[in-house]
Amino acid sequence: MGVGVSGGLLAVEVWPAALYAALVLVVAALILTLSWLLGGRRYHGPETEPYESGIKPAGPLPRRLSVGFYMVALDFVIFDVEVVFIFSWAVVARSIGWPGYLALLVFVLLLVAGLVYLWRDGGLDWGAAGRRRRAARAAGRTGPATRDGTGGAR
Repeated sequence: MGVGVSGGLLAVEVWPAALYAALVLVVAALILTLSWLLGGRRYHGPETEPYESGIKPAGPLPRRLSVGFYMVALDFVIFDVEVVFIFSWAVVARSIGWPGYLALLVFVLLLVAGLVYLWRDGGLDWGAAGRRRRAARAAGRTGPATRDGTGGAR
C-alpha cells in the first residue's frame, strides 16, 4: 500500500502559499491603482522633451543607427550571461561531480551551436567585406530574409 497525503494535511501545507500569493496580487493591484489615481496627468511642457543624463538635446541625431548595432547588443547580452552560469559552476565543480560536468558540457555545446548559427546567419559580418559577402549571398538566395529583415543586404 502506498502512503497517501490526507486532504487536511495538504490544506495545512498549501494555505500559507495561497495566502501569500493572494496578498501579493492584492498589493500589486493596490500599488497600480494608487499610482494611476495619484499620478500626474500633464502631457506638455518640459516633461515631454527627451534628455539624457540631464543634458538637453542639441537637435536631432545626425544619422539613424543601423539595426545591426541593436542585433550585436542583443547577441552580446545572450552570450555574456553564460559567464554567470559557468562561474557558478566553477565554484561548486568539485561537489557536483560528473553530472555537473556533463550538464556544463551540454550548456557549452548549446552555446557553440548558437554561435555557429549566428556566424552562418551573418551576425558577425561587419565592414565592407561582410557587406560584400551578404550582398553576394542575397543575390543567389531566394529564401527567407536574414536576421535584420533586409534579405541579406544591410
